[in-house]
Amino acid sequence: MMRFDVITLFPAMFSAIKEEGVIARGIKKSLLSIHTWQLRDFSDNKHRNIDDKPYGGGAGMVMQVQPIRRCIAKIKQKNPNTKVVYLSPQGQKLTHQLAKTLSQLDAVTLLCGRYEGVDERVIEQDVDLEISIGDYVISGGELAAMVLIDSVCRQISGVLGNQDSLNDSFADGLLDYPHYTRPKVVDGQQVPEVLLSGHQQKIDAWRKDQALKNTRLKRQDLVTE
Repeated sequence: MMRFDVITLFPAMFSAIKEEGVIARGIKKSLLSIHTWQLRDFSDNKHRNIDDKPYGGGAGMVMQVQPIRRCIAKIKQKNPNTKVVYLSPQGQKLTHQLAKTLSQLDAVTLLCGRYEGVDERVIEQDVDLEISIGDYVISGGELAAMVLIDSVCRQISGVLGNQDSLNDSFADGLLDYPHYTRPKVVDGQQVPEVLLSGHQQKIDAWRKDQALKNTRLKRQDLVTE
């Protein structure tokens, strides 16, 4: 079973993925687990503050070292080999291959930043890997953590049931091929005849060709030939 520990100020946000969809089914099958940790529980003051003003001035607040470090230490008591990931726009970009690599781990701890982010000393001493979901900024790491969890869980055998992720976009370096379902004709637009032929080799060849064309049209940067 793969274990995710999530350090966050908003644990309730993760109820959506824990209770609905593919991830919820994976949890029910005991293929993965998600545990949230309220960072304020590791504060050492009566107001449960976990942030303070930045040295040098400037807008916003910075999340403090001590509460984060205490929380990580608590998590590592049970999972000493967990990989600590900080969700940050400055991190390595999340890709299909990175998600696949992470899916091979037994435990991942996700640190969700807020405000102006976390004290740099946490990143230097406590974080194993920074990951970004794109070149933009969102209000906190929670949504990014959910994206990462979903992309990683798709690579865990059995999570998708009778489906698999082998034909996902990026699985073989290309975008996915077009998909069609009933009815055969919609407003004069017909399903390609090859998909109705029942000839699997021709269908496979058509799908491979369409995936390549789709990639060349939409993501030329992915095409190497």
